[in-house]
Amino acid sequence: MRALRRSGAEVAAFVVAVVVFIVPFSFMVLTAVKDELQSAELDFAWPASWPIVENFVAVIEARDYVLLRAFVNSTVLTVGAVALLVVFCSMAGFVLQRRKGRMGTTVNFLVLTGLIIPPAIVPTIWVLQGLGLFKTLPGLILVEVAFHMSYSVLLFRAFVAAVPRELDEAAMIDGCTGFRLFFQVIFPLLRPVTITVVLTTSVAVFNDFVNPLYFLPGDENATVQLTLYNFQSQYSTQWNLLFMDIVLITIPPLLAFVFFNRKIVAGMTAGAIKG
Repeated sequence: MRALRRSGAEVAAFVVAVVVFIVPFSFMVLTAVKDELQSAELDFAWPASWPIVENFVAVIEARDYVLLRAFVNSTVLTVGAVALLVVFCSMAGFVLQRRKGRMGTTVNFLVLTGLIIPPAIVPTIWVLQGLGLFKTLPGLILVEVAFHMSYSVLLFRAFVAAVPRELDEAAMIDGCTGFRLFFQVIFPLLRPVTITVVLTTSVAVFNDFVNPLYFLPGDENATVQLTLYNFQSQYSTQWNLLFMDIVLITIPPLLAFVFFNRKIVAGMTAGAIKG
């Protein structure tokens, strides 16, 4: 009976996954490889012709190769934001877990409010303008770091709880203190949760649409998600090119989740169970 229920649950999960993920993705790919006339029908019909290369080249060359610039901008944005998140959030999680007290409680409360309170766009723009970072890539990197910091700190803090305090004490006896203690002793042990933070935040930053739209406007500063917004207005009747752009944008985060899904789950569950 239990085996039957388990099989039924697995079948139901598979059907839901097909309906929610595979069917839309298949429709997107089929439309992207059709010609302009057939793609206008927006159906699941098999392509009569396969102008894959032509559609790909047209999307790449559109608007002065804006998609290539967008991929460069998104890569710089993602790498910069994730690197800062890993370094600073791992250090913050270590300190919050190891040092208890009234100050730690207050900081923990502020971290939790970062997950609850929605970001304020206009005050953030004022701050960036005051710093001279509005409409700049470094400014957007700092915004992404700020908006994803609470999530990352909580993951690191939960995982640090699994690291025995005896390691800290032994390292301090050997003369390791401060940054050397953290980066030579503690940080290498945080590899599972670090991989989880890197992958989840990379996908979130790479797929972010709202923050680049508000804080980094303009074609020269476009990220990959903003090209979809621009393509929608330019190719509103050329569905094959619009969906080809969607496919190209979807591939990097999709591959990240396909190949590293187990590592993401392992890092999150290890921190949750041991913390």
